[in-house]
Amino acid sequence: QLQASGGGLVQAGGSLRLSCAASGRAFVSYAMGWFRQAPGKEREFVAVLAGASWFEGGRDYADSVKGRFTISRDNAKNTVYLQMNSLKPEDTAVYYCAAAPGYSTNPVAYKIWGQGTQVTVSS
Repeated sequence: QLQASGGGLVQAGGSLRLSCAASGRAFVSYAMGWFRQAPGKEREFVAVLAGASWFEGGRDYADSVKGRFTISRDNAKNTVYLQMNSLKPEDTAVYYCAAAPGYSTNPVAYKIWGQGTQVTVSS
């Protein structure tokens, strides 16, 4: 029900925009999150955007991406985006989008997950 795309190989300092298209239901009321997992590491929180049932427009970011990444959503397209600028080699990971009924930065709270898209940042 969630399809992530937009990953790829980019040089350090470059940009990518990830998309997460939802199907099968409307996710307007859900919080939408982005998480990432690098080889040998646990899945970690990247960004979250509140759904319409919470404080609409509320956002939060991991400290490591603040000022560089921006999460947004287009409810008409049922799609969430992650704009990633000033990418660093340490941003290399598989990026996952997910939906949760409540606002959270904890991956345990997210019950619906996309398949992941690989982002590789070369130095």
